Amino acid sequence: KMNYMPGTASLIEDIDKKHLVVLRDGRTLIGYLRSVDQFANLVLHRTVERIHVGRKYGDIPRGIFVVRGENVVLLGEIDLERETDTPLQRVSIEEILEAQRVQQHEKQEAEKAKSEALRERGLSVPRTDTLDEY
Repeated sequence: KMNYMPGTASLIEDIDKKHLVVLRDGRTLIGYLRSVDQFANLVLHRTVERIHVGRKYGDIPRGIFVVRGENVVLLGEIDLERETDTPLQRVSIEEILEAQRVQQHEKQEAEKAKSEALRERGLSVPRTDTLDEY
């Protein structure tokens, strides 16, 4: 019989289990949940930041990580038995950071081309650096 507790109190059962956390800024963290409070603030232990580019991924060790609850988009327990069942290829930190840099550069170039094409047609595009990211 499971007792349901509303809100973040239900996370108490997840203490000391491995979790994946997606943050509002798009980062993905994987670590062991050590603490949670009424605001869904989290303390993760043995945390890695996982970066995905295409079908590759890399993990950057981050240690203990405190996450403010309002920045959590998704929190989920990782099934340790199926954790290694992935079609993705694990690569070194250096390789994934370089792939991420190339991906971001390609995205910026595509945005420039799109803005230029719209400008040539007499349309204006709001500058993305002045918009709220969230």
